[in-house]
Amino acid sequence: MYEYELSQLRSAELLRQAENERLAREAVRGRRAARREAVRQEAESGVHTDRPRRLRFLRAA
Repeated sequence: MYEYELSQLRSAELLRQAENERLAREAVRGRRAARREAVRQEAESGVHTDRPRRLRFLRAA
């Protein structure tokens, strides 16, 4: 009987651990999706930096 109870406790613990890992993966997926969306929005908005563009041709010495 004691072994059965230990088995039940271990099973319940493994189920809780699996659920926590699923939630963690879901949170990571959500953050990645939000980051991708932010990058996409930034790309659509136009210029990324305020620095001037590089010269197309090098200056003559």
